[in-house]
Amino acid sequence: MATDIPDPFDAIVDAPFDEALSQRYLVYALSTITARSLPDVRDGLKPVHRRLLWAMRLLRLDPAAAYKKCARVVGDTIGKYHPHGDQSVYDAMVRLAQTFSLRYPLVDGQGNFGNVDGDNAAAYRYTEARLTQTAIDLMAGLDEGTVDYRPTYNGEEEEPEVFPGLFPNLLANGASGIAVGMATAIPPHNAAELIDAATHLIDQPSATTADLLHYVQGPDFPTGGIVADPPAAIREAYETGRGAFRVRAKFADPEKLSGGTWQLVITQIPYQVPKAKLIEQIADLINEKKLPILADVRDESDEAIRIVIEPRSRAVDPQMLVDSLYRLTDLEVRIGLNLNVLDKDRTPRVMSLKEALAAYVAHQIEVLVRRSKHRLAQIDARIELLDGYLIAYLNLDRVIQIIRSEDEPKPVMMAEFGLTDRQAEAILNMRLRSLRKLEEFEIKKERGDLAREREGLAALIESPARQRTRLKKDLAKLRERYAPETALGARRTLIQEAAPAREIPLEAMIEREPITVILSQRGWIRAMSGHRELADAETLKFKEGDGPAFAFHAHTTDKLLLAADNGRFYTLAADKLPGGRGFGEPVGLMLDLENNAPIAALLRAGAAERLLLAASDGRGFVARAVDLVAETRKGRQVVNLRPGARLKVVRPIAADADYVAVIGDARKMVLFPLAELPEMTRGAGVQLQRYRDGGLSDATTLSFAKGLSWTMGGESGRTRTEADLAQWRTARGAGGKPPPSGFPRDNRFGPS
Repeated sequence: MATDIPDPFDAIVDAPFDEALSQRYLVYALSTITARSLPDVRDGLKPVHRRLLWAMRLLRLDPAAAYKKCARVVGDTIGKYHPHGDQSVYDAMVRLAQTFSLRYPLVDGQGNFGNVDGDNAAAYRYTEARLTQTAIDLMAGLDEGTVDYRPTYNGEEEEPEVFPGLFPNLLANGASGIAVGMATAIPPHNAAELIDAATHLIDQPSATTADLLHYVQGPDFPTGGIVADPPAAIREAYETGRGAFRVRAKFADPEKLSGGTWQLVITQIPYQVPKAKLIEQIADLINEKKLPILADVRDESDEAIRIVIEPRSRAVDPQMLVDSLYRLTDLEVRIGLNLNVLDKDRTPRVMSLKEALAAYVAHQIEVLVRRSKHRLAQIDARIELLDGYLIAYLNLDRVIQIIRSEDEPKPVMMAEFGLTDRQAEAILNMRLRSLRKLEEFEIKKERGDLAREREGLAALIESPARQRTRLKKDLAKLRERYAPETALGARRTLIQEAAPAREIPLEAMIEREPITVILSQRGWIRAMSGHRELADAETLKFKEGDGPAFAFHAHTTDKLLLAADNGRFYTLAADKLPGGRGFGEPVGLMLDLENNAPIAALLRAGAAERLLLAASDGRGFVARAVDLVAETRKGRQVVNLRPGARLKVVRPIAADADYVAVIGDARKMVLFPLAELPEMTRGAGVQLQRYRDGGLSDATTLSFAKGLSWTMGGESGRTRTEADLAQWRTARGAGGKPPPSGFPRDNRFGPS
């Protein structure tokens, strides 16, 4: 059976896939850019915000009106103007009501609209809203022919293409959005400063962005804070329309407490940083011990921000603590500036501060002219009617006669008195009570007033100078509401140049306290508070079968070098050592010692600038202490040992040392100049002494002029010095001669 239904395959177009995809994606991209993500330079709004405010205006939600459920507003918006998801529309509405998101909120919310901690708002069935005075200022003039209207998406209603109000919303409240291939990020500013800059631009159209920055200091965030960038960086950002601002939290002066202690208080936080997230970051620093000078953080905020920071002790430098918090948390952030907006032709482009303000001024001039023309048309229409009324009063008897005698009085009146259709219709619609004599005088007075107003409007429309003067007057009147003296208009963000937060070394953040470091022969390490007497039996208490290996005085700010006899060096932080109660902990729990290698030395990294390193086979070199510090638990290999050799000597080199003394197991000693040893960061070194039997027993450095000293045996504690060392001075690598008479039988030069 024949059918008239077309074959759907006849409508298929054969086209390359990439071409079809690019065309469709381009349509999507343009839609996202122009109808969703970028604000209009004239009113600073995206379509969703404009439609929300328009719907609230039609619901008569003025500042003096009662609140209405947000569900009603969202329903009207998505049903009539904005066919998108209800949640996205409500989220946009919530932001317009948040005093910590918008510098000048456009919606007055009642109920839970979220908070600065980052908590979400309640569902729209629980919240209510109405417009703020700022929103009224932004929409002022919508009924005065100031802007064009367009049909809504279904053609049933109309909506304004842009708002005409004087309030400089684009820069005052800022905007953010991500489109396709572009984005916008505009921080909020102070309205009074913007009005002052716009007024200056009206007087001086050739003014530069640098000139306008005499009025616009910089961003003015609703949450306050400090913009720490130098003036040159701020100027460059506003001149190019791209940049970023370094924004910091504001600390009050340290609060003094009893006993000389103190605490810091944060009173303002950076824009769009949730307070709860900040406190969590600071708490993590404490829990993970990343900031040792920080003891506690408390949130004592109510309507005002109050975050209390407690230092570890009163000896902590407050500025050091502040700088550390700036570096390690979001108490300092960078807030971008990307002044990418849609111009009056709906074309996206990045503008400078001057271009954005110039576009705002041009829009307001156009609104002023359109309002004047609209008012002029209203005056002409009213004057036309008033002229008709006057003719009727001057010929009242004849008019009444015509109305009473004629079946169709309108054409007769129009022909006899030269009336227009509107005039004749108005006369016929007049009430009898209006025919009193007093009404004639009132009509003449009204006509005279309108004629004078018309003359002024006509002059305004024809004169750009008058337009500029009128706009300045209107801006001055608006400025009174947002003046710096008012609670709403007072600047909240401080513009104060500051250097980047300095990087504080970990040692500087640790409270310097004296300790006594003790390492046992079995590798148990501990740090006892204070500088204990090293010969004290209580100090050197060990497990049964264990004994002292190394014991010395240090401070909690020190780094300790631990050398294993396999030539590998490790680093320990003195403040991380276990306490002195008990026997400590195995050092192997803190370091990854290869095969539990025996420990050859433990000393402070700052004991000397250079160290003498020597192996049991008599090879050695000089190393700088800073080159031996390891960053990880695995340490770093420094001395490369030959098979069978072990690291035997790690000794600090005194500043005045100029010779090296080496003694072997065979009790032969040599002296040679320190300059003959190479300085290396890693290697095997050179031969210090030649051996036939055994190997190296000990090595040290000394001042040749002062001679060689060693401790005598017994309890006397006396030392002996050999001043004439000429007979032992020889070339490096020699076999040597027996040591001086009385030299210790253990072939050791004594402690470092």
